[in-house]
Amino acid sequence: MRRFDPSTVDAAATVLRDGGVLAYPTEAVFGLGCDPHDRHAFERVFALKGRPSTQGVLLIAATFEQIERYIDLALVPGGVLEQVRASWPGPNTWVFPRSAHVPDWIVGAHAGIALRVTAHGPAAALCRAFGRPLVSTSANPHGEPPARDLATLERYFGDRLDATLDAPLGGLDRPTVIRDALSGVMIRG
Repeated sequence: MRRFDPSTVDAAATVLRDGGVLAYPTEAVFGLGCDPHDRHAFERVFALKGRPSTQGVLLIAATFEQIERYIDLALVPGGVLEQVRASWPGPNTWVFPRSAHVPDWIVGAHAGIALRVTAHGPAAALCRAFGRPLVSTSANPHGEPPARDLATLERYFGDRLDATLDAPLGGLDRPTVIRDALSGVMIRG
């Protein structure tokens, strides 16, 4: 498995563009990422996790502009969008009505799309280098605790990952909060 650091984040983004699966640090845990529009790479993520395909994943981005096209903005009141945008960049994931740009496999059995504009430097740098959002799902086999260090990543996945972005986690104790953007209801706390 290739290992990149923040100084080689452009090379890590090339792994994603080439259809690879990459582990990278987020605010609280390591995530598994790939190009959300590459179905083969996406299916590899689910195979690595042993996760049912009916469960969706979220997309992480460096800017609102990277994720705007995934939201059906006609269904989101302006005040709601302002509130969400005020929480970004930051450790807040919001579920929106999805636009036609969202591949069905990303959302699984869910009607909406979960999105986050991260303030975590290494994850945001990866999204900037990639040029668009990427899949973000915890780096762990289904039912196991998420990886919080490289040793756990190695134990979980060995050489089945294409690469890892070796950088610090963001310091949160738990994965980010997920809320429904329209109702404000907390989905994951």
